[in-house]
Amino acid sequence: MFKANSGFMYKRWVGLGVCALLTFGTVKAQTPMAKSEAALRDYLQERHIDVTRHNSLKLFFSGHDKFEDLFSHIHQAQQSIHLEYFNFRNDSIAGLTFDLLGEKAQQGVMVRAMYDAFGNSSNNQPLKKVHTTAIRASGVDLVEFDPIKFPWVNHIVPRDHRKIVVIDGKTGYTGGMNIADYYVIGLEEIGEWHDIHMRLEGPAVSKLQDIFLKMWKKETKQQVISEKRTQVADVTAKRTPVVDKPENEVAQLSLEERIDLVGKRTHEEVDIAIVDRSPGKTSDAIRKVYVKALDSAEDHIMIVNPYFVPTNSVRRAIKRALKRGVEVEIMLPAKSDIGFTPETGELVAYRLMKKGAKVYLFDGGFHHSKVMMVDSTFCTVGTANLDSRSLRYDYETNALIFDKGTTDELSTMFERDKRNSHPLNREYWKKRSKWKKFVGWLGNLLTPFL
Repeated sequence: MFKANSGFMYKRWVGLGVCALLTFGTVKAQTPMAKSEAALRDYLQERHIDVTRHNSLKLFFSGHDKFEDLFSHIHQAQQSIHLEYFNFRNDSIAGLTFDLLGEKAQQGVMVRAMYDAFGNSSNNQPLKKVHTTAIRASGVDLVEFDPIKFPWVNHIVPRDHRKIVVIDGKTGYTGGMNIADYYVIGLEEIGEWHDIHMRLEGPAVSKLQDIFLKMWKKETKQQVISEKRTQVADVTAKRTPVVDKPENEVAQLSLEERIDLVGKRTHEEVDIAIVDRSPGKTSDAIRKVYVKALDSAEDHIMIVNPYFVPTNSVRRAIKRALKRGVEVEIMLPAKSDIGFTPETGELVAYRLMKKGAKVYLFDGGFHHSKVMMVDSTFCTVGTANLDSRSLRYDYETNALIFDKGTTDELSTMFERDKRNSHPLNREYWKKRSKWKKFVGWLGNLLTPFL
């Protein structure tokens, strides 16, 4: 009797052990979470910023790819299309966009579009009354955020600098691109326009939807009931996984092979936190997330930003990272679409270079991308520039992405674009004119307002 029970108990423990290995073996096999990522996740939890799971993400590195994908998904819309942009430039891409939106409105799809009044008036091909009248007549509910009226000074800040599209509550877009031809064909004075946008599917889309609907209510006083809850649940449950090269295989490829994959990868099962800056409510959110990410870094930081005039808190965080021995690489465009800030950005970057940062000036056109990669583990893509206007005043939205594959794709882009850049070093600085140095010095004094 005793022997029989002993044999039974032995088999039982062996069985439990096998079950435990099957259940937890994959967890043990996973790479431990980097300390920098863990620290940032903890901070987001303290700030009550949700990290959504099971998202799908596709990066676009050109306007052609972004608009081709966006138009394809607008064609498929069944219920609603929501667009929130800093500006819709009066050109051929905007014309195609509004023609397509009008067609969907005639099919019964609810189309809501919002643009910023300052963003519209500040570009050299703004939408005029004749255009907005025709767009509304096509069935598109078009709204201008904070129309600029007397006294005009009251409308300087805050402005809506976001770029958000949500289709049927289940497909979302955000990033650095507005609606304009130059994202495809560039500009004569600065050359090819480089920027990054992305398409999201999964629970993170509901966060973008919430942001849009709150802004819509703020401007129109309309309470829109969103279909996002059921739609997001459906897309999470039913989405067919994309057949793509596994990330562990990509990691084994050479840099040249990885460069060939830039813009061709779709990333599945991605954790994303949508970090939104809404003046008066989450005013410091993006700025403090940047600082925390920089302070959490242990190994490597890569930054691409077009208007590099960061607030003092961000500058200090970069210096602290350098002091800890973290490698910091910063890429700025050598040419810009806006005067004054390039000289200031180069002065700030030069001072960081003297502290140990590696700074590159991109020569292949205008790099309007707003990204940061940390420790090959997480990254951020969004609408916020590293200047006071974005971090202290305007409405902005960034996606914080906890995914090695996405981070690797952006880092590979950085390595590729370094080949088309020249270093900002002491030799370069000596050759700059006294006038540019003076403009940079003056701009640095005006940092809180740039």
